[in-house]
Amino acid sequence: MGNEPIEDEIPPDWDDFPEIVNICVATFNQLGDRVQADIGYIGKDYTNVNQFMDLYGVDDKEFFFRLLSFLDNRAIKKSSEELKRQHDKLKRQSSGKRSQTNIKG
Repeated sequence: MGNEPIEDEIPPDWDDFPEIVNICVATFNQLGDRVQADIGYIGKDYTNVNQFMDLYGVDDKEFFFRLLSFLDNRAIKKSSEELKRQHDKLKRQSSGKRSQTNIKG
């Protein structure tokens, strides 16, 4: 764009984070999702998390779980917001069809 990038505005690269963050994100992406009808995504399945921690040699388990919880809470919130948007859209479409039926009827 012709402008020099401002150092403070450059987003961090994966190498800028501590190794535990990268391991946590990798683990999060490998864990299964728990989904329920009419509710949507309700969080990760932590059944195999100990195996991943052993595999990656995670020592600071408390921090690791805080990171996993942060990622999971964000994913749950995003899923919930998306489900609400879809529900509201269907509601608007449904009420629009009823209005048209009342006009024709």
